[in-house]
Amino acid sequence: MIQIEDLRLAATLLREPSLSAAARALDVTPPALSTRLRKLENELGLALAKRDARSLCLTPEGERFGREAQELLAKIDGLCESLRHDDQRLGGTLRVAAPFGYGRHRIAPLLARFSRRHPHLRVQLELCETPWPDRRDVDAVIHIGGVRDSSWIARELAPNERWLCASPAYLQAHGVPGSPGDLAHHACICIRENDEDVTLWHVRPAAPAGKRRTESVRVTPAYVTNDGAVARLWAEAGMGLVLRSEWDAAVGIAQGTLVRVLPDWRFDSAPVMLLVPVRKGRSARVQAFSEFLLQEHAGGR
Repeated sequence: MIQIEDLRLAATLLREPSLSAAARALDVTPPALSTRLRKLENELGLALAKRDARSLCLTPEGERFGREAQELLAKIDGLCESLRHDDQRLGGTLRVAAPFGYGRHRIAPLLARFSRRHPHLRVQLELCETPWPDRRDVDAVIHIGGVRDSSWIARELAPNERWLCASPAYLQAHGVPGSPGDLAHHACICIRENDEDVTLWHVRPAAPAGKRRTESVRVTPAYVTNDGAVARLWAEAGMGLVLRSEWDAAVGIAQGTLVRVLPDWRFDSAPVMLLVPVRKGRSARVQAFSEFLLQEHAGGR
């Protein structure tokens, strides 16, 4: 007979890239997990996964079992929540994915505050380079940028312009750009976070609105990284101009390590979004977490 531990095993194997990663997620050793997997396969009479020391590949039967195990576990969690509804306690596990920088500096402290309000709730935060659309097994995703996907409920947490910045030392040595066209003569730092063309920057005058259309500026990157923190560090070290999210650039500007460049021009914005899978949108813990995040961001914390 299939046990709830078997369901958790199958669901974990579906979302983790290797047997060792699945073992860490379940807090067991890889040999113990391998033994449990073999036992489950023997009981079912079919192979669920092909594995070696470095990778794990589910069979079609394993993928189906993992997906249905996820759905059953979600129903069990939902049942537990409904039984606790009368005393207003939230239980189960809240799984959140967020990008490295924003997740570390903004979401992690908020999750700590939220968990203190709901001590019966288990919280998991996964920081990754592209939390959307890669992570579809979570309860909520924090995403920076627009989203068009009907399988997600999207709510804006905060507006977020992109500011062009450089260090005082860089500007003193190379001059301050007076217009977007001047960027062709400057060292630029680009952040490659997805499949977008990171060397094509779109910019428009801040005011008066609507009198001039958006311009496209092609920059030749002197430095490219997939990590926003590294890009900001390079800019603060005087290596070039960087186009960075307002929430992060504002810190450097306040500290005097960065100066905003071309403040009368507006680059493409990237709002901070809360994404919830449609199938999980009615969960009590997800609804409570969503309202909490909206209130905290509205309060400017």
